[in-house]
Amino acid sequence: MARKKQNTEQQRNLITWTDRKSPVSEQYRTIRTNIQYASVDKDMQTILITSAGPGEGKSTTVANLGITMAQQGKSTLIVDADLRKPTVHYTFRTMNTHGVTNVLTHQSRFSEVVQETEVDNLHIVPSGPIPPNPAELLSAKKMEQIFVEAKQEFDVILLDAPPVLPVTDSQVLAANCDGSILVIKSGQTDKQAGLKAKELLEKAGASILGTVLNQRKALQQQYYYYYGNP
Repeated sequence: MARKKQNTEQQRNLITWTDRKSPVSEQYRTIRTNIQYASVDKDMQTILITSAGPGEGKSTTVANLGITMAQQGKSTLIVDADLRKPTVHYTFRTMNTHGVTNVLTHQSRFSEVVQETEVDNLHIVPSGPIPPNPAELLSAKKMEQIFVEAKQEFDVILLDAPPVLPVTDSQVLAANCDGSILVIKSGQTDKQAGLKAKELLEKAGASILGTVLNQRKALQQQYYYYYGNP
């Protein structure tokens, strides 16, 4: 029973992989298209995805957006930059023994922690072992080097970052990304919390591309995703 539940959850999380024709998959492609329009005047190679608080669907958004990018033929990398509660290794069913933290602490080279996935053109870098000082690690010069190396190898780099309000990690990362997307969960995210998260990102120098409204029920589909300027 537990195995069946896990498989069902996996299918739900990666709907762009398991059901490319679903309405939800189409909405993820719409997000991808809007990002491309935002790239007309500025190259959007590194994109941070975050939320105001936990449990709002940012990791699911990152995974499915990465899949749609890869399906378009773009060499895509998903980096688990949530060094507190990482999930990318769970989503793609892989080990988390080596990842971002190993590179930041000079234990591994960047090329050694990049992993292939079942999806063509899609690679991931797990978080690696959870450190005692995530914010300090992410602000280190070594993180800038990870960006440099990733840009040389991949067309698109998506960062799964921690929620904005509880910790400062996303603010640290956003300043070094070409754009940021804020995920908001319908019926859960408080309006003031969403506005505060947007304000904190902007103060950190983030270029906010828009928001994703997650789990908005519609008549013909389970989830509705909307992308636009915040």
